[in-house]
Amino acid sequence: MMKEMSTKVYIALFSLAISAFAIGTTEFVIVGLLQTVADDLSISVTKAGALISGYAVAIAVGTPIVTAITGRIPKKGFLLILMMVFILGNAFSTIAGTYELLMISRVITAIAHGVFFAIAATVAADIVPENKRGTAISIMFTGLTVATIAGVPMGTYIGQEFGWRATFGAVAILGIIGLIVNVFAVDKVSRPTNPPTLKDVGQLVKNKRILLALLMTALGFGGTFALFTYLAPILETISGYSAGSISLLLLVYGVAVAIGNIVGGKMANQHPVKSLRFVFLLQGIVLLLQIILLPSKGLSILSIILLGLFAFMMSPGVQAYIVMLAEKLVPSAKDIASALNISAFNVGIAAGSTLGGLAVNYLTYLDTAWIGAIMVAFAFLLSVLNYKLDKKQKLF
Repeated sequence: MMKEMSTKVYIALFSLAISAFAIGTTEFVIVGLLQTVADDLSISVTKAGALISGYAVAIAVGTPIVTAITGRIPKKGFLLILMMVFILGNAFSTIAGTYELLMISRVITAIAHGVFFAIAATVAADIVPENKRGTAISIMFTGLTVATIAGVPMGTYIGQEFGWRATFGAVAILGIIGLIVNVFAVDKVSRPTNPPTLKDVGQLVKNKRILLALLMTALGFGGTFALFTYLAPILETISGYSAGSISLLLLVYGVAVAIGNIVGGKMANQHPVKSLRFVFLLQGIVLLLQIILLPSKGLSILSIILLGLFAFMMSPGVQAYIVMLAEKLVPSAKDIASALNISAFNVGIAAGSTLGGLAVNYLTYLDTAWIGAIMVAFAFLLSVLNYKLDKKQKLF
């Protein structure tokens, strides 16, 4: 496998990003369609919100287990299989006539989602020099961020115009495109000499340093989703925008997300957790500012931009960090560590969206902001602790 950042390597990374775009769209598009889905299935908005937290829980539980038991499958072939499962899951969503069937289809899609990102992240890290890992992972994750720029607004528009089932049909088509591109652009990856096992999961879970890193990921990402899950109804009921404006506002949010992701990738190239301290600090401040900014229709534009900039800035850093940490502490379990971090992302999404739902039910929409800020504050403290422990143990 080529180690320099050649044109071929960039093409492979961008092909993974295309699949990430399709996958990211199906996870986050439901944010803009909560009310549409709730009305069509005659359920509450918060119950519809469980389609986000349920998706996240399925990723969190399924990803490390499936990654461990499929460790002997060649990575390229496995990535293609995962894309096929993803396509079928979204096709099932288009015909789901009840809330329960829709949840089942989301779970199927979610497991393919989580394992794809875990394997793709290690592939991206392996095909570039060590000092370019943050950049490589951020390119792969760019698909996820572009999903918030184009995929989510596009899916929201399609759902509002043609029904939410049409949105999942469109995502299935995106998945087919991602599958075809990966067939031609991603080289075969040699089978691992020591494939991961379920025993490796236990080794990682018992390692306190790995657990601290995973908890940092969950809290940092969860803080964003306490508010982001309910961003569409907040913009309507608090900021005063019409339902038709939501797609455009999500587009603005997505552009900011993409910029933040690129910046986060460059910051993560050397010692990821060193830069994460500043990312989490600023992310927490931005969340608290929403209490002031969102009630103003004019200032809410600034609010959306700031939220987007810091929403995914941590992603390349925490993913690169967990892979680097696993290589030092449990070398045989790098793929599993990557998978567990994808799980941690989604534990955070589930926890953040659930706490946000409680705020919506029992407090107000704006209370999601300070709840998210508290989660990020704990992530900041863990980043400081992890950095000190790395220096003490001379890991990097």
